[in-house]
Amino acid sequence: MVLDLFAGPGGWSHALTLLGARDIGLEWDEWACKTRAAAHQLTIRTDVATYPVMPFVGRATGLIASPPCQAWSMAGKRLGLLDQPLVHQAVADLALGRDTREKLLAACQDERSLLAAEPMRYLHALHQHGQPEWIAMEEVPDVLPLWRQYAAILRGWGFSVWTGVLNAADYGVPQTRRRAILLASRTRTAEPPPPTHAKVAEPESLFGPGRAQWVSMAEALGWGATDRPVPTVCAGGGPGGGPEPFPSGSRKTLSDARDRGTWKLQSALIPQSRQEDARWTARHCAKEVRPADEPAPTYTGEAHRWSWSLRSNNQSNATVRRSDEPAGTLFFGHRANECVWVTEPAPSVTGKEEPAPESIRITAQEAGRLQTFPADYPWAGNKGQMFSQIGNAVPPRLAVHLLAPHLGKALHPDDFTLAA
Repeated sequence: MVLDLFAGPGGWSHALTLLGARDIGLEWDEWACKTRAAAHQLTIRTDVATYPVMPFVGRATGLIASPPCQAWSMAGKRLGLLDQPLVHQAVADLALGRDTREKLLAACQDERSLLAAEPMRYLHALHQHGQPEWIAMEEVPDVLPLWRQYAAILRGWGFSVWTGVLNAADYGVPQTRRRAILLASRTRTAEPPPPTHAKVAEPESLFGPGRAQWVSMAEALGWGATDRPVPTVCAGGGPGGGPEPFPSGSRKTLSDARDRGTWKLQSALIPQSRQEDARWTARHCAKEVRPADEPAPTYTGEAHRWSWSLRSNNQSNATVRRSDEPAGTLFFGHRANECVWVTEPAPSVTGKEEPAPESIRITAQEAGRLQTFPADYPWAGNKGQMFSQIGNAVPPRLAVHLLAPHLGKALHPDDFTLAA
């Protein structure tokens, strides 16, 4: 049995399925549980902090934990950073079998902070019976000092442990999502999986197999493929051919834009040739000149051109990435954290700039694919509930690389097409 604490909508679970294994997920959120049920994943809807460990004693060969990160995340108030000493104390106490959580919780600035100590309660109980054989944990980078505390305790129990921060883009995820990782094993040397991708492709050599270039958003969404256009607002289609260009809740609508005269439907909105795209990119994006055979999602309508980018939130420090790059870290849960496709107007052939189409909110399917979930993954709930699940999930493609060594699986780059 693989025990998955804070299982969410199934990022770890989907990865295990691809590796020929299954887990039992403990999860509290109603809609994440419904998503898991639709994906045929075993789930106990419960509070991880109150569920007894005894049902798993003697049965759990692996333990996975991705505690909620809202208290620590850059996207939130980060009160978890103020609570760090209390969380460290809880981990130290639980490792000795002392449960001081109630007292420590009363002193926390954010009640979710102490959830990062919950895996130690399970690990202490399982360790008394020589289990689990392996452990994989994931959180935002600020939790790395806590993972190092876990590592010191686990080494004292006979585990080999590795901790560090990995970039999901280095493993084929179309997103530069950095996460603090803990990997531990009783039976093998714990170490990070070798990266398969790099910002700049590396050829095979005597020193290694080489690495492919980071996967771009356009590539993951199929925008650069034959007969698959880059998103347009023409003919009522959303990005990637979605059913609605302005989902409910968006502050702007296509009709409003037309009424204001800031956007006019073009009679012909067709993709430029890749050679023309490359020339335009060379002129206007001098920092990074792309070869003509790479995706360059720029459109021309008569004499007008726009290039699409993804803005990670509505804040002034938002990450903005072109669609021929990986996304920044996707996080949702608050209106200020909405991810939207935005356009940058390019000069027309006459030298004049024209208004670009309105910004368009990313769809749940697109966000899921940028997290490397399948396009048909059965997300449950309304748009907000779906986005919250997606933003909190572990990218399955990253999880596959983290879990494969524990399951004795050797990966080949073509083995898993997670975003298809």
